[in-house]
Amino acid sequence: MAHQGRRPAKGSGKGSPAHRGRAVGGGSRQGKPAPRRTPRAEKVVFDAPTAVPEAPRSFRLGAVPGATPGKWIDTWKRRLPHVALELVPIEAAAQREALDALDAALVRLPLDDDALHVIPLYDEVPVVVTSTDSHLLAADELTTADLDGEVLFSLSDDVLGPVELPGTVPARVGPLSTGDAIATAATGVGVVVVPMSLARLHQRKDADYRVLTDGPISTVALAWPRDRTTPDVETFVGIVRGRTANSSR
Repeated sequence: MAHQGRRPAKGSGKGSPAHRGRAVGGGSRQGKPAPRRTPRAEKVVFDAPTAVPEAPRSFRLGAVPGATPGKWIDTWKRRLPHVALELVPIEAAAQREALDALDAALVRLPLDDDALHVIPLYDEVPVVVTSTDSHLLAADELTTADLDGEVLFSLSDDVLGPVELPGTVPARVGPLSTGDAIATAATGVGVVVVPMSLARLHQRKDADYRVLTDGPISTVALAWPRDRTTPDVETFVGIVRGRTANSSR
């Protein structure tokens, strides 16, 4: 017959590459077996370490009269709400002894002791406190020359050191506490020279003050024992120096 001698069409017989690929590869056009899927690995979750709670503690801060640590205490409460800050009033005359029972203290210089770290913070200007009826209040500021002939009270808790102003007359009474001296000056019998913060602390309606431009200043400083420089002390030092919570020491 005429078509007995025809050859099979190219690519249509059993021996063609396409046929062989279907037979061997199970449907793969390249004749390669389909890749096997790798089983998904299960996530392993490790337990986070349990945080060890800090032991309860407090920070004891001393402060001499007139020192104003309010803004630093507010910052402390925001940064370390779990550490109670105890503000302890101390007297300037006993500030060194008081530091032995404190973490740190705001003190008045001079305070010379090699066992302490001392960081000066700010200077306070001196003022003259007198009766509201005094002629001295007519000026906005005073100099020591303006006090010529005025009776000057000495203080038992003086933080300016011995205040000897040429031309003034020492009061006949002995040294008075700052509060008593201001109360006496308010009667019009004399004047007293103190740092401005103490004049404000003992403010009265019958007394007022003026800055003494050439009078002795008082420096407020932060002090603490060198051998007790704890992380809490370093944190407070950073606060008074204006460091942020993320600042390095």
